[in-house]
Amino acid sequence: MDPLSAASKIASSGLEAQATRLRIVSENIANARSTGDTPGADPYRRKTITFGAELDKASGAEVVGVKKLGTDQSKFIEEYDPGNPAADERGMVKMPNVNMLIEMADMREANRTYDANLQTIKQTRELVSATIDLLKASQ
Repeated sequence: MDPLSAASKIASSGLEAQATRLRIVSENIANARSTGDTPGADPYRRKTITFGAELDKASGAEVVGVKKLGTDQSKFIEEYDPGNPAADERGMVKMPNVNMLIEMADMREANRTYDANLQTIKQTRELVSATIDLLKASQ
């Protein structure tokens, strides 16, 4: 495979991986206050994503892919809210283990990485177009 096609393949795999990451971060943000339905029930548990390198057999390029989707096993935060249906006998409610600062940082990093991969694809297309123009001019 030529280097320009490999660059496009690698960048497009990065786009897919970061799009999945943005979806996971969005789910975490959307559920940051989702408690259980009954007293003492566990709330929403933060989702995580792990990436890994994979060999694309068709192109021979090493691309990025989603290796694993998981959950964050850190402890839940307890808040005093006796009026909440999920409150236990002490009035404590288990809250999701979602930290909004971490989620916003992850979203920002995923967005920037997505943009970088998109720019790589655009530049690769420009190089292919310039190469074709040079070949036409030399004939």
